[in-house]
Amino acid sequence: MALTMFAPARYGVRCGAIVLLSAGLAACGSFDSASHRLASAITPYKIDVVQGNFVSREQVEALKPGMGRQQVKEILGTPLVTPLFHNDRWEYVFTLKRPGIEQQTRKLTVFFKDDVLDRYEGDEMPTEADFVSSLASKASKNKVPNLEATEDQLKRYAPKPDAPVSVVDNPGNEAPSAPLPASYPPLEARK
Repeated sequence: MALTMFAPARYGVRCGAIVLLSAGLAACGSFDSASHRLASAITPYKIDVVQGNFVSREQVEALKPGMGRQQVKEILGTPLVTPLFHNDRWEYVFTLKRPGIEQQTRKLTVFFKDDVLDRYEGDEMPTEADFVSSLASKASKNKVPNLEATEDQLKRYAPKPDAPVSVVDNPGNEAPSAPLPASYPPLEARK
């Protein structure tokens, strides 16, 4: 008789557990969708991934058949791959992976015969200026500040003729140097 008395209580406990479990699962589902919405609204910072050696057109043009391995290494740098079973060839591979831009991959293979450069083959390499400008194309389009001082700005910092030279300004007590030029060449090429 005692067992039949608890049957409705067990039924109620089971129903309550099922309702709580269902509510918990529903809450997890809404939390999951909320976290996905938040993650899509906040994008993480993605870095540029550069792998290998950048080889410019100028470097490739400097290669001449008959150069020794050390000369080639001085021009191109250390090869990324030196195949174990093909000691007579060096591989230069350069990969640039940037978010939102198609991955760039360039290869250059240098072949040696009797430890001197025999030939090279590979992709067409960009000039250094082209490569640098391709990197700058993604950079923000902020205006580059003027890096040249005007005559008035230079006059503000000109040394005063009557001012004594202190030990801090001239630690070795050397003779004063020639005056600085009034203008300097630009730091960047203008386009």
